[in-house]
Amino acid sequence: MAKTILIIEDNLEIREGTAEVLELTGDYTVLTAPDGKKGVDMALKHLPDLILCDIMMPELDGYGVLYMLTKNEVTADIPFIFLTAKTERSDLRKAMEMGADDYLTKPFDDIELLNAIESRLRKREKLALKARPKNPVLFTEEEQEVLLHGLVKDVRVKNFKKKQAIYESGDTPVFIYFLVKGRARSFLFYQDGRELSTDIYVDSNFFGYEAVLLNEKYSDNVTALEDCEVALVPKEKFFDLMYDKPVIVRKFIQLLSGNIRDKEGQMLGFAYDTVRKRVANALVNIAEKSVETPDGDEALIRISRDDLAALAGTANETISRMLADFKDEHLITKEGNAIRIASINKLKSIKF
Repeated sequence: MAKTILIIEDNLEIREGTAEVLELTGDYTVLTAPDGKKGVDMALKHLPDLILCDIMMPELDGYGVLYMLTKNEVTADIPFIFLTAKTERSDLRKAMEMGADDYLTKPFDDIELLNAIESRLRKREKLALKARPKNPVLFTEEEQEVLLHGLVKDVRVKNFKKKQAIYESGDTPVFIYFLVKGRARSFLFYQDGRELSTDIYVDSNFFGYEAVLLNEKYSDNVTALEDCEVALVPKEKFFDLMYDKPVIVRKFIQLLSGNIRDKEGQMLGFAYDTVRKRVANALVNIAEKSVETPDGDEALIRISRDDLAALAGTANETISRMLADFKDEHLITKEGNAIRIASINKLKSIKF
C-alpha cells in the first residue's frame, strides 16, 4: 500500500520537482502545500505517513508548522523532515530540539531524498510494531494458564486448617488467592445467622479477585473445607501482570462471567427447584469439583452435613432425610465419613 507524503514548500520548482521524484517511484502518494498554514490544514485532514517541510516560509515558517503538529495528538507522531537551505549549526540544532526526525540541505539529490524518507518510515514501523500489544486471541488456553500460574510463582503459600477462615466479609482485599491444594467454600450469612454456600474451590482455582477488581471490601466469606495450601498473590503483582499482559484481563473476565452464570443458576434453583433437586444439584456440584472425582460417572466426595445444607440452602434435618432417600434409591452409598455417588448423571437428571 502506497505511503502518503506531504510536501510543504513555498518554492514552486522545488515543490513540484520533489513531488515528481516521489511519484515516479510508484511507492508514494504525494500531497503538496505552498505555505505553512495550508500545510497544517492538509496534515490534519489527510494524516500523511511523512511530512517534508521547508523552514523559511512566509506567514507560518517550518518551525511553526512543526510546533502546531506536535501539539496535536493526531499528528504528533508523524515523521517530520525539514528542508533547509541554511547550514548553520544553530538552525539545525533548533530543528532537532523541536522534534524534527531529520533534515535535508538544499539542494539534495534524489537518492539522498529517498533514503531519508525510507529510513524514517522503517523506523516508524518498527516503533509501532514494538508498541503494539500481542493479540489475546493468539494465546492458546495452555499459554493463558502458564501466564496465570506465573502469578503464584515465588509468592507466600499459607496453610489453613479445616474450617479455618481464609477471609471474611468486610475485610479489605490485599491478596487474590490461588488454591494449591485442598478445597474451600465461599458463603454468605442469612439475617438469622444461617449460612448459604455460594461456591466451592478446588486445586488450581483462583478466588477473591472480584473484590480486588472492584476495589471493594469482600462481600462473602471463604473457609477451608479441609486442610488447604493457599498461595497469597499480592494485588499489586496481580495488577502489574494485567497491565503487562492484557490477555490476563480477558481470562479473568471469562472467570467472572462464569461465576455470574453459576450464581444466576443457583438463585433460580433456590427459587423454583424442590428441596430434593437442590440437594441433588449440591452433590453434583461437589462431585464435579472434587479432586477425588474420576473420569467416569461415579464419584467419592467428602463434605459435612452442615456444609451440604449450606450449599443446598436447606436445613440439616432435610439433608439427612434426602440422603437417606438417595441411599434407598441406590443413587449413593455411605463409606465412613464419605459419600459415594453411583451416577452423577442420574443425580443431574432428577427433576422433582
